[in-house]
Amino acid sequence: MFSSSDIHTVTDFSRKPAEHIKRLTRTKRPEILTVNGKAAVVVQDAETYEKMAELADYAESIINIRKALTEKGRSIAEFATEFESKHGIKR
Repeated sequence: MFSSSDIHTVTDFSRKPAEHIKRLTRTKRPEILTVNGKAAVVVQDAETYEKMAELADYAESIINIRKALTEKGRSIAEFATEFESKHGIKR
């Protein structure tokens, strides 16, 4: 996901923010900013962040639905078997 061209120092970012922002907007790739050689923060353009946040929300809703189905209901396999049997569907 990350390449060495995506890793920059915080100092470099603070000295040339416009250059970094142009690159972030153009490539849509996040940058890892380092402090003393260690990853400190990740920055990315707003459009890509919004898409990532939407995907995270979607994934969380799927997890919640699966959890609700297993805790409060029956498994999808059970439902499918019963439904197919009730409606004469053969696999």
